[in-house]
Amino acid sequence: MTRIILTADESLTSNYRNVPLLDFLGCAPYDKLPKWVFRILDTQLPERDGLLLQAPYGLRKVESALLRDGFSREEVAVVHPRKIEMFINTDTRIVALYEMDPFGLGPVTMMFTNGGEWQSYTKVKFLELVNRINRLRVKNGFDFKLVVGGPGAWQIDFWKDERERLKIDHVVIGEIDHIAGEIFRKIENGEAEETIVVKSSPGIEEIPAIVAPTYKGIVEVTRGCGRGCRFCEPNLRTARHIPIEKIEEEIKVNISAGINRVWLHSEDIFLYQVEDKKNFYPNANAVIELFSMAGVYTENVNPTHGSVSGALAIPGMIEEISSIVNASPRHWIGIQVGLETASPELISKYMKNKARPFSPEEWPWVVLNGTYVFNKNYWFPAYTTILGLPDESEEDGIITAQLIVTMEKELERKLGKQAHFTVTPLAFIPLGLLKDREFYRVEEMINYGQFLHLYYAWKHMQKEIAKGLPAVMRNNLFLIPFLPLARLGSRILLKQIEKWGENRGYKLRRLEPLNIRIEDYSQNFTSSHELAEVY
Repeated sequence: MTRIILTADESLTSNYRNVPLLDFLGCAPYDKLPKWVFRILDTQLPERDGLLLQAPYGLRKVESALLRDGFSREEVAVVHPRKIEMFINTDTRIVALYEMDPFGLGPVTMMFTNGGEWQSYTKVKFLELVNRINRLRVKNGFDFKLVVGGPGAWQIDFWKDERERLKIDHVVIGEIDHIAGEIFRKIENGEAEETIVVKSSPGIEEIPAIVAPTYKGIVEVTRGCGRGCRFCEPNLRTARHIPIEKIEEEIKVNISAGINRVWLHSEDIFLYQVEDKKNFYPNANAVIELFSMAGVYTENVNPTHGSVSGALAIPGMIEEISSIVNASPRHWIGIQVGLETASPELISKYMKNKARPFSPEEWPWVVLNGTYVFNKNYWFPAYTTILGLPDESEEDGIITAQLIVTMEKELERKLGKQAHFTVTPLAFIPLGLLKDREFYRVEEMINYGQFLHLYYAWKHMQKEIAKGLPAVMRNNLFLIPFLPLARLGSRILLKQIEKWGENRGYKLRRLEPLNIRIEDYSQNFTSSHELAEVY
């Protein structure tokens, strides 16, 4: 008896040929790219008899919470979206979808789809899945509730007309680890609101460990952040650190299933078990212990997100972690980092704690020197920036473009070789404490400074694709034939951006670097004990 079906759309059940950052293919405009691109690069997670053998981490957390709250294994199924017809029947009470970007309103997607003018792959796959479920419901007269939750659930609530058209019965917004059973039973009994907003947060002891393998071996190490950036939804959550014993328990679940990789997921890996909540100096011992523990099980250990200020605060911590994970010229460690803007004024206004333990005024210097610490230790930061922050001036955009130019020149001068980083501009989305602001629409709102920011970011990206991509593809023979296509595509895109700007009267100009320099004050710590002495 399958009482509750948990699934997600196909953009979230693809491993995208295990290429780093290719997960963002879901944000691409489906109606503007050749369909064969998606057919070739969208490789789905394994399943057995319709059940996902690996699943998105959020689905696994809901599964664990329901099993803890009294539902049996026979009643709860985590299903591959392509096989959902095998499970929906007269016993089904709830079909719950975990979604990240169902209507393509996320920052990356809004940038790639021209402010939503084109359809993203995430939206196409979400609509396909919902329509299939509804056809089953109507054709067979099934009586179940269709529920959408996850980080993208706000989009369903935002577009109420679409929600009604798609016959989505309930939207769940917020963390449900601590009350999953209660919510699902209320939905079953017809006692739940159409929009269920969970305002409370689970304590550490209320967050269950996964009981089955996760996508790419992801395990959660922190929830929330604590830096308090006003535009960021995760910052509204209380920062909680998962005990290392529970993290190890989850790693074992994945390793025992043959997943020889660990992705340590957090909003900022360098804040794991942080004690200094005023200045945000990393708890270096705890961070190093975390990587050391994970390194016992596999050499393939990666963080998901981190702060450049945290890396710069204790450079020796990065050096020690690099030794643990065997970072080298042939094995770079990728990490996603929020740069947001180079403007000290905007940093001070909307995210003053992002620079800590440094000041907002030092932010461009922090990014430059932090990137040097990353690159020196074979870490590849994938930076994201925001186009259209409220009150962003032309000068703010120009400073961000200048910082990109400065990073290229200064890092190559200091390292004696090409620096490795990317900068991906994203459209401002009104989330967090800025929900009352409007969406940034690049076609209508872009100013000259933002154009330069966009152009120089993609100019550097083109350089990385030309010189850095071969190293990424070296371990994936299937993708090597696509290298010439990627190089050609990046050149064409850059020309299109230039032409697009010219049509608006924006002329490209040579930018002078900012007056900041790299200061190599990296301590050569050799042990966690020496790191502790910093305090």
